[in-house]
Amino acid sequence: MLLWLTLLVVAIAVIAFVVQSNKKRAQAELADAEAEARRLYERLGGQTMNLTAPGDDLPAGQALADAGERYTASGSQLEQARTIHQYRLAAETAIEGLHYVRAARTAMGMDPGPEIPVLRGKRSTGALTEPVSAEVEGRTYTGSPDPSDQNRHYYPGGNVDGRPVPAGWYNTPWWQPALAGAAGAFVGLMIFDAMLAPAYAMGAVEGGDYSGGDAGADGGDSGDGGGDYGGDAGGDYGGGDFGGGDFGGFE
Repeated sequence: MLLWLTLLVVAIAVIAFVVQSNKKRAQAELADAEAEARRLYERLGGQTMNLTAPGDDLPAGQALADAGERYTASGSQLEQARTIHQYRLAAETAIEGLHYVRAARTAMGMDPGPEIPVLRGKRSTGALTEPVSAEVEGRTYTGSPDPSDQNRHYYPGGNVDGRPVPAGWYNTPWWQPALAGAAGAFVGLMIFDAMLAPAYAMGAVEGGDYSGGDAGADGGDSGDGGGDYGGDAGGDYGGGDFGGGDFGGFE
């Protein structure tokens, strides 16, 4: 009887130790996720506030406007975040904003600055290396590796409705309505089929990994060129579209 009581006490102690250890580990992971999200958010804020585009530089101005929207969105997400998943989403939004800042600096002929974390999916979607264009339902859609007054909307690369969209400068942020509903999504798929699928097939996309099938909506990781952001930030945050050139459907 004494032996059984001893074993029971030991078992309870072991269980309590494991539960406590798991709790401490979860708290540490949550604290790390919050700290990383706030670091990226503050980094984005510092860059957006200290950079101004000339009035006649439309691409840089648009990219900075998009970066500012991501800064606001990331701050809102941070205020609401309570879980690791939510903090990582806030971090991903800030990372996206940093890519827009980098695009703005490049458009103004400035040094792009220090390396920043790679957006999930950007490695597999690649970047435009040649101009592309297509006519869809009476409208002309164009894209280019370089900014211009025509192609002033930057996209850092990612998936829209399961289709890869390479990084580049486009004449309109057509990926926004692709996230807004069934009709917009249909138009987005038409644009992909008419303009981007041929671009992948003809080698006009560098670093792209598209073989003609559905690229999926969650297949990459978030490598970090300068920090140590990692983990899966997939899913949606209940806010969805942050406007201004949304990086739809985080891969």
